[in-house]
Amino acid sequence: MSLKVKKPLTLGVDLGGTKVETALVDSSGKIFASHRHPTHPEEGPEKIIDEIIICVDQCLKKGKEEAHAIGIGIAGQVNLSGVVRSSPNLGWQDVPLREMLEKRLKLPVIVTNDVRAASCGEWHFGAGKGIDDLVVVFVGTGIGGGVVSGGQMLEGCSNTAGELGHTTVVVDGRDCHCPNKGCLEAYAGGWAMAERAQEAVRSDPEAGETLISLAGSAENITAAVVTQAYHEGDLLAFQIVRETSEYLSAGLVGIINAFNPCLLVLGGGVLEGLPELIRTVENSIQKRALKPSVEKLKVVKAALGNKAGIVGAAALAQAKLK
Repeated sequence: MSLKVKKPLTLGVDLGGTKVETALVDSSGKIFASHRHPTHPEEGPEKIIDEIIICVDQCLKKGKEEAHAIGIGIAGQVNLSGVVRSSPNLGWQDVPLREMLEKRLKLPVIVTNDVRAASCGEWHFGAGKGIDDLVVVFVGTGIGGGVVSGGQMLEGCSNTAGELGHTTVVVDGRDCHCPNKGCLEAYAGGWAMAERAQEAVRSDPEAGETLISLAGSAENITAAVVTQAYHEGDLLAFQIVRETSEYLSAGLVGIINAFNPCLLVLGGGVLEGLPELIRTVENSIQKRALKPSVEKLKVVKAALGNKAGIVGAAALAQAKLK
């Protein structure tokens, strides 16, 4: 291959409910080889482990190089011992993923939340490279991220730091998917955008004609449908997007005040579809946050796209080797 490789190489793994993707990544964050394999979570953790092994083996065959450690990002809560406490996408509870993989692969393994892995990718190799104080927030179906303070990614007492979508923005507000009400995610996450749009259409079907036409029915309205209608000039979609922007801004103001980062990196599917919200949110933060908190703040778009998680997981594995 013509690509110059900076060793040592590590594997990044992105484990989801329908697929596992693996990449062989060098120490500069460049992907040397990658492979994707379907997953079958209904068959249990052991089957998933088998599928990860297959994906890893195929990736290494493509790269024709050895890996020295593996980092894996998973949608769920993971403790410091690499036990997946909960992963709704996989139906897992208290699965010792690190132990299981190390036994099979004979390599050091680090397991983390997928959004923290993506945050790590943006920090080491993306929009946050070289910054010691930053916050990364991904606004997709849900909302999550990571906080880097003084050059350290915050982990928290039980390794759940970075659940930024579950800060409260409305007391006793809308039901969230967590036990709380009024979370930022319950207003500005993709699933919440869809839910609010569906409610608005049922309340006023005439105003929701465009959304229904695009989706086929109120029940099929998604955040992507709202985004499409917004770009087509639909008034109801405009209202939903504007409200989403206001809720997101409110949540981010609190986060900026709490952590005082030099850089705020914003990404995720919702903002990929509505990139103009980044400047809108930045203006709101500048007006509403504490002045000392925003004096040096820059707000930028995430740079790595859907590769942030896999590259970030590999970066965590690199750190394990040091």
